[in-house]
Amino acid sequence: METQAMEQVSQVISPEQFLAHWQGHRSLTRRVIEAFPEKDFFEFSIGGMRTFAQLTMELLAIGAPGIREIATGNSEKLDEHFDHKNSKANILKKWDEDTEEINKYWAQVPVERFQQHLKLFGQYEGTGTSQIFYFIDNEIHHRGQGYVYLRALGIEPPFFWER
Repeated sequence: METQAMEQVSQVISPEQFLAHWQGHRSLTRRVIEAFPEKDFFEFSIGGMRTFAQLTMELLAIGAPGIREIATGNSEKLDEHFDHKNSKANILKKWDEDTEEINKYWAQVPVERFQQHLKLFGQYEGTGTSQIFYFIDNEIHHRGQGYVYLRALGIEPPFFWER
């Protein structure tokens, strides 16, 4: 009984709540992508920062491949490029496909894997949980850049609290 009580105390949120939190962020980021005019999504930047399309490509390179690696233990290659044909619709399609893939592989992550030490993409070390927190933090950071871009373009970004 005491071991079970200790396990319950050490868990702050359930894996299902953790996934819902992440997918809430992904939903908001998707709306930021949608808010960009097509041309500006691929071309607009400020102060030498990457375009929002390039930042989105980084997020796509990390999310689904990262959780797939956490679930399977098979090393993934970090690849920030795919032939999107300069089409925001193609990137949004990939975003949606990756959202489903994240759900699929999340369900395959054994609960103990969240606390195991991992080395993702052959180079980034941390626990499963810390890796996923990085995925989320990185997305928030880049989404913030997208908000700055949208405001500079005179476009009201989605409310950040509507996840």
